[in-house]
Amino acid sequence: MAVSQRVKRMVRVDQAGEYGAVRIYAGQLAVMGDRGPHSAKIREMEAQEVDHRAWFDRLIVERQGRPTVLQPIWHVAGFALGAATALIGPEAAMACTAAIETEIDLHYTQQLEELGDEDPELAGLIEKARDDEREHRDTAFANGAERAPAYPLLSGAIRLGCRLAIRLSERI
Repeated sequence: MAVSQRVKRMVRVDQAGEYGAVRIYAGQLAVMGDRGPHSAKIREMEAQEVDHRAWFDRLIVERQGRPTVLQPIWHVAGFALGAATALIGPEAAMACTAAIETEIDLHYTQQLEELGDEDPELAGLIEKARDDEREHRDTAFANGAERAPAYPLLSGAIRLGCRLAIRLSERI
């Protein structure tokens, strides 16, 4: 099966995003450990992100793609974002999740529209991941995301960074 450049780009950016999500949760847990009020929820969300990453790791190989060359940056930046928001407090950690998952919901929805019937397996995995990400966003809001210090500024900055990371990972 010939794989389009569009599909390769989608798999690359989705793998990068799931890789970054795992690193964000690792940073949050490094700061909060098991004593944070949301640590159990973060561990559950992290486990789902690990599964998502495995899906996209497999698809990169099967679709003859490649990871973004920015992955070493996402490795450090994801962990740093997670640690920094956890240092601000548990609500800021939830605000980080809410902001990122809001952008990822939009991103995955756009991908599904663009993909159409071109790759049903990829579409199914994106849809499942999107549903999980929506659940993460809702969990974050239910656990105080909007009570984080300077929530509108924090959320806006994280969402902007997420959009930038998506665009860069699509291209590089």
